[in-house]
Amino acid sequence: MAVQLKQETKLLESPALKSAISKATFRLMPMLVILYIVAFLDRTNVGFAEAALEMDRGITAGAYALGAGIFFIGYAIFEIPSNLMMKKVGAKFWLARIAITWGIVSACFAFVQGDTSFIALRFLLGVTEAGLFPGVIMYLAEWFPNKHRVKMFAIFYLAQPFSQVIGSPLSGWLINIGDQVPGLHGWQVMFFVEGSLAIIAGIFAFFLLIDGPQKAKWLSQDEKNALTDAMKQEDGIKKESGPTGVRAALSSGRVWYFTLIYFCLQIAVYGVTFYLPQQVAQLTGQKVGMAVGLLAAVPWFFGMFACILVGRYATTVIRRRVLGTWLFVSTGLCIIGSAWAGANHLPALGIIFITLAVCSFLAIGPITWSYPTAFLTGTAAAAGIGLINSLGNLGGFVAPIMRTNINETFASESGAMGIVALGILPFVAAAMMWGTRRFKTKADELLEK
Repeated sequence: MAVQLKQETKLLESPALKSAISKATFRLMPMLVILYIVAFLDRTNVGFAEAALEMDRGITAGAYALGAGIFFIGYAIFEIPSNLMMKKVGAKFWLARIAITWGIVSACFAFVQGDTSFIALRFLLGVTEAGLFPGVIMYLAEWFPNKHRVKMFAIFYLAQPFSQVIGSPLSGWLINIGDQVPGLHGWQVMFFVEGSLAIIAGIFAFFLLIDGPQKAKWLSQDEKNALTDAMKQEDGIKKESGPTGVRAALSSGRVWYFTLIYFCLQIAVYGVTFYLPQQVAQLTGQKVGMAVGLLAAVPWFFGMFACILVGRYATTVIRRRVLGTWLFVSTGLCIIGSAWAGANHLPALGIIFITLAVCSFLAIGPITWSYPTAFLTGTAAAAGIGLINSLGNLGGFVAPIMRTNINETFASESGAMGIVALGILPFVAAAMMWGTRRFKTKADELLEK
């Protein structure tokens, strides 16, 4: 066993492999990041249109909450089929198809007429975007060894904060400019322009993404062989210690364990994200627009640095477990802190707490995904990763409805109780993340070398 691990470690440290990983990072990651920037922008820009949709189209708070969350129902239903289809037709075609179709649906939000059309389009947006995030996670797991994977996941996660750093001011600016266009509302221009960006990104993805190292013309044969051998080695370890096949993945206790962790994480993420523009506006006493957009971008700006730091540091199992646990604790404390600051009319402190919460939950994501990708491969990866992401993302369906219902039950000017409720589940996830010390595989032993 020791000799075998030594040989495997030597393979992972070969110059050809390091060169291949460097080239793959430079060639693939920018396109993947752009795809997710646009996806996250189209998924969350509805927060900038909430008040305008209520005023111009009569969309109620209940319909908004249902529409904001129902995205994840469509997303969950079609997630696993989408992943399995990607395994058949290839990542470049399928990821491009996803981007183009969700872009068309996103642009159609410009024509929303009332509650029914808003809710229907949010559901369709989830259906068309289903498979993008887990598809990329699976794609990266096929290109990059576990030792480097958290770093790649962290680079990919940069899309979330970057989409808000540029997207929040962009959405606010498009609304301001669009209000000056005769016959149109600002929110209509915002939806149409940002939906069109997804269509363009999908077209570029088809030409820039590559289905596997052996098809990459920008790799030498030695680099192709080194990367292919390294990934085959990891796949062999995964088959020894993890489930094989769709049915085994869907019935795996470890898969369901990480599904629950991810669900708790998404409660926090979308509970904050969907309402961030409104919460910033309430804290500062301003109307949603360019100024609020710039302030709402501040937490995401600092979140980028959190992703980078964690991606560089979380290279061992122990580091991932300890960091993940404390980042979940930090997420819960800071969300609750932002509610307290809002209730006590402390806008500067509220923005600081929101910023720390965003930094914490963004940095957790890459760590969380490093666990299932260490024991899932093949169709088991397609099914398992799809299950974790689809059911976990139902936290995005639950969060806005839970926040709205709790605020209606415990009414207050600041809506603090709804925010506090969102901050509780990250503590559950922290305990579960610490509990991952029970999961020990040969892949973990290789990672520690």
